[in-house]
Amino acid sequence: MRGYFGIGADRINKAQNMGALMRTAHAFGASFVFTVGETYNSRELRHADTSGTTGNLPYYRFGSPEEMLLPQGCALVGVEITDDAIELPSFHHPKNAAYIMGPERGHLDPELVERCEHVIKIPTRFSVNVSLAGGIVMYDRMLCLGLFAPRPHRPGAPTEPAPVPAFGAPLWVRKQRRRDRKAAEAARREAEERFRG
Repeated sequence: MRGYFGIGADRINKAQNMGALMRTAHAFGASFVFTVGETYNSRELRHADTSGTTGNLPYYRFGSPEEMLLPQGCALVGVEITDDAIELPSFHHPKNAAYIMGPERGHLDPELVERCEHVIKIPTRFSVNVSLAGGIVMYDRMLCLGLFAPRPHRPGAPTEPAPVPAFGAPLWVRKQRRRDRKAAEAARREAEERFRG
């Protein structure tokens, strides 16, 4: 899978929820985790994050939306139940993304929503736990961007193999091909000019 992703939560106040979100992010191959204005006791994180995520991944703690920094080219994706949010099954995940979950009771900070390139929602009857919602989003990202065999139309295992990743020629080969094409074009023009002259 190309690209990277990070996941975090806005104003989360339960260490168990953040620890479970971090552990799930670690399992799904996240590149970083973060919080914005968290109010939980950070010593309680290790009880829920049994994989030791903060010892294995960068963990960024931002005090407010203004302080939050993301890598250049990283799309911020809000996970929020709003009328105009894109339903998750219809969403194509950006190659490089940071997902931000809302707090346990409440909504994403409006300032964060303004910064989001996309806002998505999980089509459920009512909101689910923060860590569970994060797990659903990360699983959907893996399905969307990973290379898996297509699902069969009947119950059971796939009938077709997973697609093989196709990579282009090395950069030096592509550059040499461009140089060769330019040289051939220049030689053709020169021959035409000689013929006319």
